[in-house]
Amino acid sequence: MSLSWTDIPAAPIDHSARDEALRRQSCLTKPPGALGRLEALAVRLAGLQGRARPSLTRVRIVVFAADHGVAEEGVSAFPQAVTVEMVRNFSRGGAAISVLARHLNAELEVVDVGTVRDPGPLPGVVSCRAGEGTANFCRQPAMSAAQLEIALAAGRAAAMRAQEAGVELFVGGEMGIANTTSATALACALLDEAPERMVGPGTGLDAAGIARKTEVVRRALALHRSAMVGPLDALRCVGGFEIAALTGAYLACAQAGLPVLVDGFIATVAALAAVRQCRGAGEWFLYAHASAEPGHARLLQALAAEPILSLGMRLGEGSGAAVAVPLLRLACALHGEMATFAEAGVSEKAQ
Repeated sequence: MSLSWTDIPAAPIDHSARDEALRRQSCLTKPPGALGRLEALAVRLAGLQGRARPSLTRVRIVVFAADHGVAEEGVSAFPQAVTVEMVRNFSRGGAAISVLARHLNAELEVVDVGTVRDPGPLPGVVSCRAGEGTANFCRQPAMSAAQLEIALAAGRAAAMRAQEAGVELFVGGEMGIANTTSATALACALLDEAPERMVGPGTGLDAAGIARKTEVVRRALALHRSAMVGPLDALRCVGGFEIAALTGAYLACAQAGLPVLVDGFIATVAALAAVRQCRGAGEWFLYAHASAEPGHARLLQALAAEPILSLGMRLGEGSGAAVAVPLLRLACALHGEMATFAEAGVSEKAQ
């Protein structure tokens, strides 16, 4: 197994389709700019999909699940058993993302990249396990080089399944108790930020819990600082299997030319790792919402990203991205179905 594929540059954007979409926007029966960001989103999707009238009929949501050894440091308000319990809940259709996927008529896939306990065969769950959870990164690297390769490849494979199925938009989600601690450590490493600026409540920690989590991240950064030379090194040292899988999926989507709708804090950390690893990858990422997790604003700033929504969400699972899908679909519908001034016989703005 090799990581050479992670260096492949992203696919180019179709500028001719984008320009054609811009021309169409200028002819629609409305004042220029009257639909605000909906116009820009439709034009952006046109360039990503290579067609002047983009469509989002086929949406796939892939939730990657894994456990974290750092949970033993007491950084989560929930026990580690919740991860595999939620995998079963996804399979049964009882989770928030399950409900959202049903109502969006979106395809939902769950990938077990390494829960502590193997849930066994479950409907709708793909097993691509890199191990039984990561190691406690306060003591040693979270994963071996071989485990990192497996996790990245699990994400790549999910992206390729989506592309081969004709999916028009890829949404990545995650589940893993203690993964906000892992994502925060990774964000601090990638941004060279102090933990105090990035650590948040995650699953609902109180002030004492946040202080403990901050110290855990500080210890991890001190232990691995010299080894975290690049984004994949940082993933190996302080990342999680599901965060690495998200990164792999985002890399593969960008390389294959499949648009991505990025969820909240943890997904955005994975997106940042992908952008740092792959030239041009960021062109393929749309950002769904502003998470209530405090470090998310700093990540969005670093990526020069403007989220579509701000609803105070911090659930993960891809839920914030799923909530943004209807707006993107409406942007496409308005762009594709509105009449032009010529078609409607409506007088245009005076020159």
